[in-house]
Amino acid sequence: MWVGAAGAPERYSEEHDVDVQGSVAAGYEPVRDAFVRNFAERGDRGAAVAVYRDGHKVVDLWGGIRDADGGPGTAPWAEDTAQIVRSATKGVAAAVPLLLHERGLLDLDAPVGSYWPEFKAGGKDRTLVRHLLAHRAGVPALDTGLTPAEAADGTTGPRAVAAQQPAWEPGTDHGYHAQTYGWLLGELVLRVTGRSLGSWLADEITGPLGLDLWVGLPADRAHRVGRVAAVAAPPAAAGALKTRPRRNVTAAWDDPASLTRQAFAAIDPLPDENDPAYRAAELPASNGIATARALARFYAATFGPVDGGRRLFAPQTTALAGTEQSAGPDRVLVVSTRFGPGFMLHGPASPLLSPASYGHPGRGGSLGFADPDSGLAFGYVTNTLAKSVTADPRAQALIRALKSVPA
Repeated sequence: MWVGAAGAPERYSEEHDVDVQGSVAAGYEPVRDAFVRNFAERGDRGAAVAVYRDGHKVVDLWGGIRDADGGPGTAPWAEDTAQIVRSATKGVAAAVPLLLHERGLLDLDAPVGSYWPEFKAGGKDRTLVRHLLAHRAGVPALDTGLTPAEAADGTTGPRAVAAQQPAWEPGTDHGYHAQTYGWLLGELVLRVTGRSLGSWLADEITGPLGLDLWVGLPADRAHRVGRVAAVAAPPAAAGALKTRPRRNVTAAWDDPASLTRQAFAAIDPLPDENDPAYRAAELPASNGIATARALARFYAATFGPVDGGRRLFAPQTTALAGTEQSAGPDRVLVVSTRFGPGFMLHGPASPLLSPASYGHPGRGGSLGFADPDSGLAFGYVTNTLAKSVTADPRAQALIRALKSVPA
């Protein structure tokens, strides 16, 4: 099986009946081979992967079907197919407050209440902006979960999280803010700029960089987005979480009183991710929609110029993005996690390329990250959502293949 520079499709096998298209630069064939095996061995139905090195695209592959729940005759995954990337949205959203900080419009060490006075309620008056970004704000869950309509209306979520009493003293510990992260960042950006996070992102980041990436999907792009569906988890990969932590996470999820369950149930019931209304809403924690190409190009721009064009972050902001703000046992995810200001960092829960890597996985499979030390940036999106949270075996297989490519 070979995918040439011209992007001619090749069928992997009659058994799996998968056409993979795109291109790989010389030396990156291991990534291509791992991508193909994801369909044969790890349950992918439709997916794409892209890699940039030193600001230039070296891998751009896609294959399978656009709609994970599609039957015979369903449309193939096209070059411009986009998918919901769940929590991989968080890393993209984090770029907005970091750029506001870089431009002198937002102080990471200022109290959140200095921008958003209502947030001081419930003993949160000393919560700093950097605590929001690093999952240290103490409000990963709500006393009462919001309906999908309330979560998406742009006002109920911020009001609820502002009124919420923290589960721990802000700044003293960390726990993954699975849903509330989006309302926290979204309202903060609105208070500082007068614009929604999705609008600011489009005007200042994705538009100038030419990215097919949205938080708040425009109606005229909806036809490009495939349907997602849940499937059984693929086999565990080397470098993924070990058995015991996985049991602990499962036990915590199965306990309705646990902070783990409450954090993910901040929207209850979980929304239909194929609903056009959900996709059009702005939920910076969970409903970003992107191509793999856009994720990789975004992360490439955080540490250098892309295709000879602009660079997104100044060098000091790139350094800040990879600076550890939280580390150790996570009160929500149970396992040990590491976070910078908005980005998940390389660690046991989410193995990336190296200790210099920063990015964010999406529950179910998608992943984007940057590794400034190697000059690599990576994006993977899938319509086949497994039960993985931070270390999906398909993404991990692609990372291992990327590690095998000579520098």
